[in-house]
Amino acid sequence: MKLTLKYYGPAILWALFILIICAIPFGDVGSSSLFFPGFDKLVHCGLFFVLSVLYCYGSIRKWQTRSIRIEIAMKNTIVLVSYGAFIEMLQRYIFTWRSGDWNDLLADSIGACMGIFAVLITSNAINYENN
Repeated sequence: MKLTLKYYGPAILWALFILIICAIPFGDVGSSSLFFPGFDKLVHCGLFFVLSVLYCYGSIRKWQTRSIRIEIAMKNTIVLVSYGAFIEMLQRYIFTWRSGDWNDLLADSIGACMGIFAVLITSNAINYENN
């Protein structure tokens, strides 16, 4: 177990950062004139994009491959979307000062899929270049 977690260290730290950010009450910050209406969704998408890249990096290191296999990418997608759903459930039922939103979960899922797709494309391009 400890050996497995060492590969996912950066992803675990980023996931904890996401959890903390999603638990903090922001009050009226979202209604500030500094932010546009979809800014919250863009933040969710970006946070999960980074999380998925770090998680895929851990998977590549764990399985000692040069690219991510499709079955690992599917597993990673399920784990990341489940984590997004977990955070939204926490916001809905535990962090009552925040609101769990289906649109936030959709933004989390899109960010996770974008990150996994980016890793697939990048790793395949690097492997193609090296061959």
